[in-house]
Amino acid sequence: GTIISFFKKYLIKYDNKISGLVISICVIAVSSLIVLVPMLIIKHFIYLNDGMIYLFKLAALLLLSSTFSVKLLLDSARDVGEDLKINNLNKARQAVSYLVSRKTSELNKEHVISAVIETLTENIPDSYVSTIFYYSIVGIIAFLLGFNDYTVVILALLAALIHRVVDTMDSMLGYKTEELYNIGYVPAHLDDILNYIPARISGFLIIISAAFLALNWRGAYYIMQRDARNCDSPNSGYTMATVAGALNIQLEKEGVYTLGDDLHPLKVECIDKAIDIARLSIFLITIFFFFVFMDLILLQL
Repeated sequence: GTIISFFKKYLIKYDNKISGLVISICVIAVSSLIVLVPMLIIKHFIYLNDGMIYLFKLAALLLLSSTFSVKLLLDSARDVGEDLKINNLNKARQAVSYLVSRKTSELNKEHVISAVIETLTENIPDSYVSTIFYYSIVGIIAFLLGFNDYTVVILALLAALIHRVVDTMDSMLGYKTEELYNIGYVPAHLDDILNYIPARISGFLIIISAAFLALNWRGAYYIMQRDARNCDSPNSGYTMATVAGALNIQLEKEGVYTLGDDLHPLKVECIDKAIDIARLSIFLITIFFFFVFMDLILLQL
């Protein structure tokens, strides 16, 4: 965030899309160097000992885990639910205001619940799945291309880092306001491109999770197919609509979109169920990552 703010300060005055391209390149390059240099130093000192590759992977894993924001997301959603359980609507509105860009001061209880579930599920790809996806896919490709174990880890880590950097740029710059529209154009579209596949993977993870949790997984698939493109974003609807279908509820951003059918009322318990779905989806992708990390998948190729 600090790096983005630094470049924004000097480039926003140009107010054109080229400045957004420049800030994207600069932020990605600087952030990559900050991670790449220490990893190369560690590689230099332990390279002669083949057994140390697992220590190197552990260092990479620690760096990777530091980029995850999923725990904060889950805790924030749970806190809003707790506020609503004690009928503290004003506190819940204030808490939601930190999670969404819409005005929350006049939201009723149902719209607060909807906003929480929307932001929780929309961010499943952004906060976790996409990062794991790019680490795993780039790691597998690098291995198949014949790179040594150390280089595989470095390339995989860089891929995951670049996604997190782009996602952070989008969250800071990707708004259609007069000030940010031009400078945020490239970061916003980069984020759409990088999250295209992970968002759809996340939708199917939610369907699988709904089946395990004895929720309406068929409805989840149906609503995903029907409503995922109701949102302006090409990606966010795939997780939000799927959860709406799994819970038989309708999510709504007033005047913008509706997702799902209003079969069941929006209750606080819906937040708890959405958290359960998110947790299980994260667990499923983590299992996949574990096999990649331990080389079990690669040994079978």
